Amino acid sequence: MSKDIRALTAAIKAFTRARQWEQFHTPKNLAMALSVEASEIVEIFQWLTEKQSKSLPQAKVQHLRDELADTFIFLLKLANHYQINLFEAAHQKLRKNAKKYPVEKARGNAKKYDEL
Repeated sequence: MSKDIRALTAAIKAFTRARQWEQFHTPKNLAMALSVEASEIVEIFQWLTEKQSKSLPQAKVQHLRDELADTFIFLLKLANHYQINLFEAAHQKLRKNAKKYPVEKARGNAKKYDEL
């Protein structure tokens, strides 16, 4: 785990402890909160055209930034609970996806791996 992630995780733990919120941050509740925050990201883009979604006004970018941060915090807390190194997990998942989606079959289309 990188130094930055360790420092952020420690800051999140301190924030949570100071407010005595550990009792509420169970894996189930963290997963639910993560889902809610991800939905708030989706809400920012709801009803926008493709073009509009690629060029958000600055106020919407700030809102997106806040919601991405909330999502990231809950993701880190959940991963930390199970001692999952997200960097290692992401690299491993990319290797798995490379096998499921070989370039020669997947390039240029959005089909799921079992349809390639």
